[in-house]
Amino acid sequence: MQPLNLTTYPFKIKSSENKYFIFDIVRKKYVMLTPEEWVRQHIIHYLIEEKNYPISLIAVEKKVTVNKLTKRTDILVFNTKGNPHIIVECKAPSIKITQDAFDQIARYNLKLEANYLIVTNGLTHFYTFMDLEKECYVFLETIPKYEQ
Repeated sequence: MQPLNLTTYPFKIKSSENKYFIFDIVRKKYVMLTPEEWVRQHIIHYLIEEKNYPISLIAVEKKVTVNKLTKRTDILVFNTKGNPHIIVECKAPSIKITQDAFDQIARYNLKLEANYLIVTNGLTHFYTFMDLEKECYVFLETIPKYEQ
């Protein structure tokens, strides 16, 4: 897999029938190792190991209904009250981050009302704070560490 602009973590990877699988510590199972999954697993470890978010507050591919359509967030981090806190949209490294990616995550956030949004392809990362009153996002250098 392509090196990313993120810390490298000790992933568990296995192969079967010429396919590779990576262990997802949130879902507690091996999942197919695609370029997007490679990015997602790096971000999960980043949130846990560098930003100190408890694994118990992280959901992967959580369903959300937007305009009567069922969608899935790549990563959703909850606060201790069970409310959405961070939504992460992961793209494969070959996919350029465009306004479409922000529009996609913003649509999810109309329903979820998370405080922070992250859009990444593993090479380029955008961190935003959602100002729900002004209905806009503010770009940040990073997201804050977990605080109880």
